[in-house]
Amino acid sequence: MEIERKYIVIGNQWREKVVASWRICQGYLQDDPKRTVRVRTRIPAGDSEGKSKAYLTIKTESTDGGLSRQEFEYPLPPDDAEQLLGLCKNSLIVKTRHIIPVVLSLPEPEESSGKHTVEGKIEIDEFDGDNKGLILAEVELPDAKAVFERPDYLLEEVTGIERYYNLYLSKHPYQSWF
Repeated sequence: MEIERKYIVIGNQWREKVVASWRICQGYLQDDPKRTVRVRTRIPAGDSEGKSKAYLTIKTESTDGGLSRQEFEYPLPPDDAEQLLGLCKNSLIVKTRHIIPVVLSLPEPEESSGKHTVEGKIEIDEFDGDNKGLILAEVELPDAKAVFERPDYLLEEVTGIERYYNLYLSKHPYQSWF
């Protein structure tokens, strides 16, 4: 189960907190929002050796306003993924994903009155190509009730708003919104 919140990112102050970055290219073999099938390649940003990883991911439709959905992810040989990307519907999504650590607070069971924390991450996607100019962040949560101190650069929460889903962006690129 994938549980995440999505935000629009503003400014550049987040850049100084980045601990890792990847170049991502992804496309959709099945673009029915009830069940998407995605192919993704990922390579560390600035890696000239081509140490890419690739995945096939199946996601189901959310039943709780976009907060969570089932996700199944499987590794693929990178050469197979490149061939599958050529079979994808609509535009490919190209972006750089930046990772920023964050502390998540989890509620304790009801018999306890405290909270405990776990390490988490903010994933900031800086889009290229037809989606250039759009910067979104996702925070994956281990529990729907988990919270975190929201930094100023996370402007508006857009969890569950279809136009900010990668699938939607593959059909209706950000630059066509204006």
